[in-house]
Amino acid sequence: MKQLEELKGIGPKGLRILNKLEIHNIKDLVEYYPFRYDILKETDLSHVEDMNKVIVSGVVESIPSIFHINRKLDKMDFKMNAQNHLLRVTIFNRGFLKSQMPIGKEITVIGKYDQLHNHIVASELRMGRLMQETIEPVYHTIYGITSKQLSHYITLALKEQVNLEDYIPLPYQEKYHFFSKEKSIQIVHHPTILSDLEVAKNRIKYEELFLFMLKMNFLKNNKQNKIGLKRTIRFEKIEEFIKMLPYSLTIDQQECVVSIYNDLISPKRMNRLLQGDVGSGKTVVALIASYMNYLSGYQSALMAPTEILAEQHYQNATMLCEKTGMRIGLLTGKMKAKEKKEVYNALKEGKIDLIIGTHALFTNAVEYANLGLVITDEQHRFGVNQRSSLKNKGITPDILYMSATPIPRTYALTLYGDMDISSIKTVPNGRKPVITTVASSKQMTQVLEKMYEQLKEHHQIYVIAPLIEESDKSDFENVYQLEEKMQKAFGKVCQIGVLHGKMKPAEKELVMDQFSKNEIQILISTTVVEVGVDVPNATMMVIFDSYRFGLSALHQLRGRVGRSDLQSYCVLISDHETERLQILTKTNDGFKISEEDFLLRGSGDLFGERQSGDMVFHMANLKNDFSILLKAKQDSEEFLRTYDEKDSISKKLMILLETSMDLD
Repeated sequence: MKQLEELKGIGPKGLRILNKLEIHNIKDLVEYYPFRYDILKETDLSHVEDMNKVIVSGVVESIPSIFHINRKLDKMDFKMNAQNHLLRVTIFNRGFLKSQMPIGKEITVIGKYDQLHNHIVASELRMGRLMQETIEPVYHTIYGITSKQLSHYITLALKEQVNLEDYIPLPYQEKYHFFSKEKSIQIVHHPTILSDLEVAKNRIKYEELFLFMLKMNFLKNNKQNKIGLKRTIRFEKIEEFIKMLPYSLTIDQQECVVSIYNDLISPKRMNRLLQGDVGSGKTVVALIASYMNYLSGYQSALMAPTEILAEQHYQNATMLCEKTGMRIGLLTGKMKAKEKKEVYNALKEGKIDLIIGTHALFTNAVEYANLGLVITDEQHRFGVNQRSSLKNKGITPDILYMSATPIPRTYALTLYGDMDISSIKTVPNGRKPVITTVASSKQMTQVLEKMYEQLKEHHQIYVIAPLIEESDKSDFENVYQLEEKMQKAFGKVCQIGVLHGKMKPAEKELVMDQFSKNEIQILISTTVVEVGVDVPNATMMVIFDSYRFGLSALHQLRGRVGRSDLQSYCVLISDHETERLQILTKTNDGFKISEEDFLLRGSGDLFGERQSGDMVFHMANLKNDFSILLKAKQDSEEFLRTYDEKDSISKKLMILLETSMDLD
């Protein structure tokens, strides 16, 4: 297979842009599918409403006139004859086309039609007539490349011998009357008939979902045979530890503890997902799990998504385990080389029973004496690389994932088929539900007054903006605009900080540290704060342009407040979609909200990166294609029971599965 740089027509600049889009070879390029299709069909001007979008073909009737508005903007005006209408056409920044448009030239214009003045303000101008209905693919674009350029590059690639692997066993290809993979990909990029396009898309989606479910079911089947570490744990010791905690566990937490205990004393390896709302008490359950592991003589590793969260877990664990004898260590990237070396030695010699840190826990420099349990935030999943790294060291620990994004049970059972699932639905005693309201931009005075009340109580506030910097394409609030407004309103009474994803890690850590120590009272942030630190004194969150977020994302953000016995508030600022946002004013139940979000927006907000495990879905969508997913699930289970070793596709699939299992 040729490399991208060998394709004639893709220069160094195009190659750089493709690489930024994670397109590194011809396979990546042909699997970069359109996200939608435009159906181009000529509009009948006698049956069109005023100011609607139109597509008309005709001939140029006047020499175009060019007007230069400024150095970067020009306007071209000309007349065209279409459907016995003499139309005036205006288009911006297309002056360079004038030389290609003599009188009598056939063209096609796409734009908005002003019926009263027989005038089209065009968004696009094409040479030649639109001869028939056309299906045109539209690709996600960024970094300055256009959808047309991408389409051209893909066309170049499809002319080559791509040799894409086909992973659908023949019985299922015949069962669903699928096209071949090669034909399906050609149709998806160059469709001519809508019915064929639907069949081609379904074939590609099915293969992605079949592979995903095949891996899930294969892992589940093999998990039954996975031999775990031998443990003897007296449950009375666990009960003694629970009694030492400064608070009582909820019923859900108690049930999760029992499930984990049963996993750890069983002969099979644990692979459990612990899901629950932000603030529902997952971390203390994970700490109890590490205590069980400690009683068995094994080490535990708890991986957090950020250094500041790792430090917070370390402080809490040290306090809660003070009387247990369990030795707790911390390992983060910002520690000095000498400190890291001391931790490495202590881990290797078995002098640390629970190590808390970031991804640094699984680098080559780290050696464990007897690692028995890995606990990780599901959002930063313990992936193939970490599993492979531990396996190379001869370690196969039990694994507990934590997820703060509750998932509807129907979908969870399908998508997390390789895991056992525990859910915490109740919140710890003493926590008050966050009072959530929706406010329009006209009500900002009342919102600012409410913020001032909280500041007078010496409480802290999060202010969330959806953008980092100003954008030509939107008028959404951004962190720097909000900082300016908040400085005007509260600059004399409190300290204001800014946090966003483009800041350097050290800068982010500093701001979060200052906020956690109450050195900053108002933190203006993008959604990067979603996995931020636990600040019990923060009692208010104000989210600007909240209609831009999914309900689950808003619920996650809201979970940053209401983390103590203080009454907390969340204000959703929006002039749009207020009916949808009202759902959050009625419930604090993350499971109900995730159901609503799934129905309204699809799977993106719910599943994040985990939606495809270690795979990437190029076309499939877990909500829209759930019926295909269920077929793929059923077929994959049947395949594992009945596959024929002599069949070439089946043989290829089993090799693929066994290779992936080798990393688990």
